[in-house]
Amino acid sequence: MHAHQQIVSALTLAGLVAAAGCSDNNGGNNAVVGPAPAPFQEIIDQGVTRYQGVYTPMLSEPDGDVVNHSFGAGDGPLCIDGSEYSMATRDTGSDELVIFLEGGGACWSTFSSCTQAVEKGIPKNGILDPDLPGNPVAGWNTVYIPYCDGGLHASDADNDYDGDGQVESFQRGLHNLSASLDVAVSTFPSPRRILLTGNSAGGFGTTYALPLVRALYPDVPIELINDSGLGVSKPDDPDYIRLLLSDWNAGAFFPPSCETCIGEDGHTTDYHKWQLEQDDNFRLGMMSYKQDFVIGNAFLQIGGEAFEAALLEEMADLGAAYPERMHSFIANGTNHTFLQADLGVTAGGVTVLDWVTAMLDGSDAWQSTSD
Repeated sequence: MHAHQQIVSALTLAGLVAAAGCSDNNGGNNAVVGPAPAPFQEIIDQGVTRYQGVYTPMLSEPDGDVVNHSFGAGDGPLCIDGSEYSMATRDTGSDELVIFLEGGGACWSTFSSCTQAVEKGIPKNGILDPDLPGNPVAGWNTVYIPYCDGGLHASDADNDYDGDGQVESFQRGLHNLSASLDVAVSTFPSPRRILLTGNSAGGFGTTYALPLVRALYPDVPIELINDSGLGVSKPDDPDYIRLLLSDWNAGAFFPPSCETCIGEDGHTTDYHKWQLEQDDNFRLGMMSYKQDFVIGNAFLQIGGEAFEAALLEEMADLGAAYPERMHSFIANGTNHTFLQADLGVTAGGVTVLDWVTAMLDGSDAWQSTSD
């Protein structure tokens, strides 16, 4: 059990014991009232934080203003092809922190199209470019988490998909993510606030990373921007998501108490609702093109029109449930991802750059917008 979890569990137990010992003037026991459970405790109890505090980099090597942290081969962090995993940090001396999860396809038993290895450093693209004029996070500290597990940063399974008796797919996303976040908290232990974001597979990954980030930073406000990894799945096919979770051994991220987190319609919008209910110290921004070709055609294989219909319905549902803490940015077109691309793209007349800036400024201008 992680140290944060041990402290929370001890305090919870102490509160329950103290409350149980109280009685009213008539000799009867008062109702037991203990502290509220920590956010996401149900899935923490299922083991989603099981690799936190386990791994440390074999090498941390400065390269200009970036430090590359590399993990060796073996039972810990790895890319899907068995190659070494590494991630990077940039320390600007800020009290604000960006945690960025990279994207790059996906691989499972019936589909294979994912990034196999990682390159060192932090790419200077979009909001990761500190020299970009108007970039609202240009001066923030940065944790860059590359993607190479094929399982949306959540996988924990060594798989033999080709059936030859030899493992060829080392899907250790949860190892990689946990190790990277341990580097984050050791390098930046006390940020004033966090932007947790990522695109494509990294957008999906932000959903899985949130409970881990919250466990390490229990009181820090989190702004979460999910770029093109929304909870839209194959309509009327919940078994699609269950297959992915099974192949990746990622089922622990879904709480048994939330029976609709994987809906009968196949979507996982209620999982986002569950997270918003669990943790009132984060806000959620969701971004997508209406007919995202990569997600709608390649990943879900349902086509652009079906993806658009499901996307608009699910985002309206989520926004209605949490109108103050969730807003979406939905642009026309079939392109894929925004945050590492052209930040001048608009939706409803608002640019990506202005929408992200408004969110981080806490401005009333941060609202759902769509073409």
